[in-house]
Formats: sequence, structure tokens, C-alpha cells
Amino acid sequence: MARRWQNKPEGANWGAFGEDDQCGRLNLITPEKVRQGIAEVRDGLTFPLSLPLDVPGGNVLNPARHPPLRYATHLPDGTPRALAPSRTAYGDDNLTDVVNDDRVLLHTQYSTQWDALSHVGQFFDADGDGVAEPVFYNGWRGGQDVTLAPDADACSEAAGADAAKLGIENMAARCVQGRAVMIDLRRAFGDKPVNVTGAQLKKVIDDQRVEIETGDMVCLHTGLADRLLGMNRNPPAGVAQDLCAALDGRDAELLEWIDDSGLSVLISDNYAVERAPNRSGEGPRAILPLHELCLFKLGIHLGELWHLTPLATHLADAGRTQFLLTAPPLRLPGAIGSPTMPVATV
Repeated sequence: MARRWQNKPEGANWGAFGEDDQCGRLNLITPEKVRQGIAEVRDGLTFPLSLPLDVPGGNVLNPARHPPLRYATHLPDGTPRALAPSRTAYGDDNLTDVVNDDRVLLHTQYSTQWDALSHVGQFFDADGDGVAEPVFYNGWRGGQDVTLAPDADACSEAAGADAAKLGIENMAARCVQGRAVMIDLRRAFGDKPVNVTGAQLKKVIDDQRVEIETGDMVCLHTGLADRLLGMNRNPPAGVAQDLCAALDGRDAELLEWIDDSGLSVLISDNYAVERAPNRSGEGPRAILPLHELCLFKLGIHLGELWHLTPLATHLADAGRTQFLLTAPPLRLPGAIGSPTMPVATV
């Protein structure tokens, strides 16, 4: 296969896991990391880390994303399969079954989610022809993806034929299980809307005695998801900006730390992990600079809106920071993101 790129962005690790790599730093979750995660299980307690998939409610976090809509399925003659008697469907009055069957219109990044590496790319001249084009992690390029449904034209244009190879199914195939660590930003900053810099994050890590090794999955507890649960699916405007800490994606020291730490994935219980949108700075720049670094340059999947508060409380009370995390996404080929039902075991 011909190499897709002649140029790569400054600081990118393209090619580090092979020129055709589609998994990024998931490659760092080795069998040894799985064994290390299992070794962290002492009490046999499990914590579900997903919000109900209709939380936060409404679309104030992102106007393009809406709660799930659930419908009954229909038989070929249009009969809904809701309290549907099998005796009617099969023409046999002796049948006693009553069947419910449903379908869901689901925005894959509405609630607790993973971002696929195809979620955010950049206009970049990867092939050296002097023209910047939509490019994604490891040089996979954009363009029309005709494999998607005809009524998904906008998504079709955004995903790109090459970028579709970075779909969430690559992550699902890796199972996403291994050792994870908790950094408790809420314990450090309360519910203040602090834009956390690299220096501040390093201090929290030192104060909480968090040890991060290559391949660890890093979780950031801010408390936002926990607060969303108390809002009765009706959060106010500005909830993501006003109610919790978030990483300052424009801070160079923070971005350097993410790269140098060797973390495999980065997870938070807030919206977008970083403060978003980030309009600071001048000249050509990303409005989601941390997404640019993680998804586009380094191949680090991002987890957002996870429900981390009960786990973070337990770990703090136990004087621990490490645990076993199991968090595969849906195995939906080409998907740009996915709901997930993560489980922490301690």
C-alpha cells in the first residue's frame, strides 16, 4: 500500500505503530497492562461508570446532539410490535406469547461515550502537494463515504472514505480492558470552573500520589456528570462552562504532559474533557486543541461524560487511585463515536 503521507504535523506520532495503524495508543494496552489491571482487584466491588443514555437531557451541551428516541418495531404489514400477540402474528390461537420489540434513534456522542479517531481531524497538507485537505490520525484522509446510509449525507461528507477506517469498531475489537488511574480534580478544585493547566494538573497528581505508567487509562473526576443527574434532564445553558473544572487545551505544558505520560486513553466526566470551545489564541489554530493533539496527532481516544463520582469517592476513602477498567464501545463499523457502559472493578 502506498504511503498516505509525506508530511506529518509537528509533535504527531504517525507511523509509530505502523503506517496503516488504526488504533493509536490503544496499542499500549498490552496483555501485561491487562494483568496489571486485574491485579488491582482486591475487594471484588464493581462500579458502573455510565450515565443513563438520556442524560444530560435536552441539547444545551451540544445543539447537534439530542437524547435517544425509542420506537416500537413494525412487522411488514405495519403492525407495531408492542404488546403484540404471537397468536395474531402466526395465526395460531393456541400461542400465549406477547412480544415487545423496539428500535432506537441514537446520537452516538450524546451521553457517556468514546470518541473515535475519526471524530476530529485537521486541514493539513499530508501528501506534500501544497494543498491542505481534511486529514485524520496517521494520515487517513477525508472525502465522501458512500457506504453510509443515503439519509446521512452530512455525516457522509464529514467522515471520509479513508477516515471511516478509523471507526469505533477498531476500539471495540481491542476490548479496552486494563489498568486505569483516577485523578480527582473535584477534590482539588471543588465545583469551580477552573481551566486546569499542566502545572496545576501535575500538582494534583503529586498531592494525590497518583502513579501513571505507560499504557494506563487515565480518568479525570470533575463532578459534572454527578451534578447532571440532579438536574432532572433539564440542564441550564452554560452548564459545561460554569459548573466544573476542565483541562486547558491551549496550555503547552499540559499538552506536553499528555504526550510524555504514555497514557493510552484519556477519560473525563465532563463535557469534552477540555474547556470547549476554546477561542483563545491567535492565527490558525484548533478550537478543540486537546482533541487535535489526542485524536489527530497522537491517536488517543477520548471518553466523555462518564459517571465517575461514586468510584472516585470509594478510591479516595480507600487511599487508592488504581483500578481495573473494562470499557468497550459498540462494535458499529465506521461510527465516529459510541456509547459505552464502562465497569470499574476494585
